[in-house]
Amino acid sequence: MKIYADNAATTKMSDTAIAVMLDYMQNHYGNPSSLYMIGQEAKEKLEQARSDTAEIINAEPREILFTSGGSEADNQAILSAAAIGRKQGKKHIVSTAFEHHAVLHTLKKLESDGFEVTLLPVHENGVVDPGELKASLRDDTCLVTVMFVNNEIGTIQPISEIGEICHRHGVIFHTDAVQAVGHLPIDVKAMNIDMLSASAHKFHGPKGVGFLYARKGIRLTNLIEGGAQERGKRAGTENLPGIASMVAALKESVDNMQGVSERLTAVRDYLIKGLSEIPHCALNGDAVFRMCNNVNFSFEGIEGESLLILLDRKGISASSGSACTSGSLDPSHVLLAIGRVHEVAHGSLRLSLSDDADIEQADYIIASVKEVVEYLRSFSPVWRDLVSGKSKFIL
Repeated sequence: MKIYADNAATTKMSDTAIAVMLDYMQNHYGNPSSLYMIGQEAKEKLEQARSDTAEIINAEPREILFTSGGSEADNQAILSAAAIGRKQGKKHIVSTAFEHHAVLHTLKKLESDGFEVTLLPVHENGVVDPGELKASLRDDTCLVTVMFVNNEIGTIQPISEIGEICHRHGVIFHTDAVQAVGHLPIDVKAMNIDMLSASAHKFHGPKGVGFLYARKGIRLTNLIEGGAQERGKRAGTENLPGIASMVAALKESVDNMQGVSERLTAVRDYLIKGLSEIPHCALNGDAVFRMCNNVNFSFEGIEGESLLILLDRKGISASSGSACTSGSLDPSHVLLAIGRVHEVAHGSLRLSLSDDADIEQADYIIASVKEVVEYLRSFSPVWRDLVSGKSKFIL
């Protein structure tokens, strides 16, 4: 059996998205900035895509800026809010310890430029406490940036409550919604969101395209200089085939959202129940406030990379709680942020299910993980020390 269970990393493009992209490559290839008919037809298609995107999140078309993906959108949102804050004499930013690196690295850059950054703890359940966020705000706070859904442990944050707190205190609120758009209902006005980042390849669209929502009145800082595209805020000829494909995928995902969510929630809970039977393991993140397709476990006494390789041999594509950085194996900063110690964080597994996942696939995953974990523990010196009592179990 072949099971792709790494949809938080990227999704397979839908047939609809592929068909739209091919159509636009063949029939709507004009440059939207050109004055002749083919170019103006492309311009009309571009603005229709902008309008359709805005409608889905209850924004205005002029508040949508098309980007190369979530990382670019995160960078532009954060740097823009920082520039606004600097002009107002406000150089304090609030975020969380388990943000995506597109956010954390941008904040690090701002720290070297004189900004002060407060990273809130997220505790064991992986959910931000609005009370702690409120207490962290200061008179010189210019931005709060909190991800909508965590990309590793799938926890859903109280975005509406956070947005309300920010608006009450006159602070710009940005959310990295890369894992949420197309999977959860989003209303930027009702949720008090000032800026939002999204990426097409997380909801069955193409890679290399996304969008930034920026509330009217927020002056954006340019990352790319050149032409007057995107109201002069992002130079470069628009990727119209990618944008149209993204919007088609987004519409399709939103139309199917409720049915997919109900089905995957049942499969997710079944998976959690089955994997919980493995001795000395723990679910990472809240069991309820999490994405319907996300299951993340830590298994004591094993290495996550070995687990991934052996699962791959069984046809299961998944990811680990560790990432190879500069040739050295580092535990996930997300798992460390929720209190997992290094030894436990190294033995983690993230499963992010496809829309068509079912109980039969879940049974195969459960049986395979149980078999592989038992096998890896059978020759693990760490596990041997734990079983013999030489070391103490953590989980």
